[in-house]
Amino acid sequence: MGLTILVKLLSTAGTGFFYTTRRPRTTAKLSFMKFDPRVNQTVLFNEAKINRPN
Repeated sequence: MGLTILVKLLSTAGTGFFYTTRRPRTTAKLSFMKFDPRVNQTVLFNEAKINRPN
């Protein structure tokens, strides 16, 4: 098992735009203010689960 996991940061503007990043397994969920080009604004991005096919 690795020490870091891949997470998706999903826009709260409801556009479906997301960023991916890595974080340590032991830290709390991430949330950042980042730029969403679909609404041309800086909005809150919250961590969401990445759906990976098997």
